[in-house]
Amino acid sequence: MSPETNQARHDRDSVARSALALLDEVGLADLSMRRIAARLDVQPSALYWHFTSKQELLAELADRITASIPRGSDGVLATARGIRDALFTHRDGAELVLSTYALQLGSSHAQSVLTAALEAHGAPDAADRGAAILHFVLGHATLVQQRMHADSHGALPTAGEIDVTAGLDRVFDLGVTALAGVLSAPATPPRARV
Repeated sequence: MSPETNQARHDRDSVARSALALLDEVGLADLSMRRIAARLDVQPSALYWHFTSKQELLAELADRITASIPRGSDGVLATARGIRDALFTHRDGAELVLSTYALQLGSSHAQSVLTAALEAHGAPDAADRGAAILHFVLGHATLVQQRMHADSHGALPTAGEIDVTAGLDRVFDLGVTALAGVLSAPATPPRARV
């Protein structure tokens, strides 16, 4: 691919947008720098002008996926649901965010939003609880996406017409609320005894 055959110029944003679109088509396992370059009609080495490594590109994709998580939602459970919903917006979104989070790449937007929601509700150890809830959300969302993917390929045991995600919302809510603890308005300080 010479400059004569490809007049289009790409920037960091267009590379990331193309990579997200390709992620939705082929999944994380088949998302390669070669495939992204072919989609953009450039040599793979051209991508390294914008991202120094595939890991940096994946961190950017994870940040884009979690960027839609709203701050200041209606509470811890609503925040956790917002994170889960953001992960579900892209094929293998949960696995992608989980892998970059495990390697401490990208931003910590999801965890900071959870921590803020916990602090707003007076939770003790809000940062630790936020991390625990995020771990749960990432694992739960990965499980759901893998079940849905396996079901779409007929890889799950057949047991009639069963919804492979049935009951998982209830389990999700139970897990988040258990990790959050009993949250209410901040406790009032005890009165001095007279």
